[in-house]
Amino acid sequence: MPPIDEVENERRSLLGLCYRMLGTVADAEDAVQETYVRWYRLPEAERAAIRNPGAWLTRVAGRVCLDMLGSARARRERYVGEWLPEPVPGDSPLAATVSVDPIDRVTLDDSVSMALLVMLESLTPAERVAFVLHDVFAVPFGEIAEAVGRSPEAVRQLASQARRRVREHREGTATREQHDAVARAFASAASTGDFDALVSVLDPDVVLRSDGGGRVSAARRPVLGADRVARFLLGLPRLEPGAVLAPIQTPDGMGFLAMVDGRTIAVFSLRVSGGAITDVYVMRNPDKLTQWA
Repeated sequence: MPPIDEVENERRSLLGLCYRMLGTVADAEDAVQETYVRWYRLPEAERAAIRNPGAWLTRVAGRVCLDMLGSARARRERYVGEWLPEPVPGDSPLAATVSVDPIDRVTLDDSVSMALLVMLESLTPAERVAFVLHDVFAVPFGEIAEAVGRSPEAVRQLASQARRRVREHREGTATREQHDAVARAFASAASTGDFDALVSVLDPDVVLRSDGGGRVSAARRPVLGADRVARFLLGLPRLEPGAVLAPIQTPDGMGFLAMVDGRTIAVFSLRVSGGAITDVYVMRNPDKLTQWA
């Protein structure tokens, strides 16, 4: 039978895997817990016969996440306001949970960006699981097929469809340097209340989404267009007059942390494309700010 340490050492990698599939740390932790429950429920003889516990745990985690994604869609229809994935810091262990070389590390970092996680929400559950398992964690199609109950060829097609959507989504996305330069201009305009300067760094069709989860004040619907988004942002200080805004590194690049009396009340993540901000993600839900305490 594999040593307990060998099995338990997979927990961190599985957490990163499940977070990319489910979008919140809490859901990922639940999925990992269920995966281990299934492992320890196996008869001792069956566990002893498994030659690669890590591969077994990964396949089962994929199956658990696939089931959870199906029920999550129904839950999110009842969610108060906009639902956004949970943002994590740029140096979060979730951004690098497997042993990879420096080139692949970029892919792992990007795979926990808010922009990509939001885009992954538009995929079918099976597409998302196939993409994350294969394109991010390099799980062979045959093993994914076992996890999702499809043929290897069907899984290959699912991953290909998802990859095409991701590639289209990322076309024109700014480099980290370009992103941060625009983010600094955004912060300067917002901090000085310069409406025209703020509009100038926003794409005309910019979309702002704010997630309060019904727990705190947040825009219930997306705010559309540079003019409306600028007015919305410049009105925020009146709602939280004691808030301090500080630059932070997120997997998307420079973002901003809003704090009141040392307590995090919001995380701002930006997507930059074509030299302007195309998306603003404002996380206000306290349940999704635990990584920023």
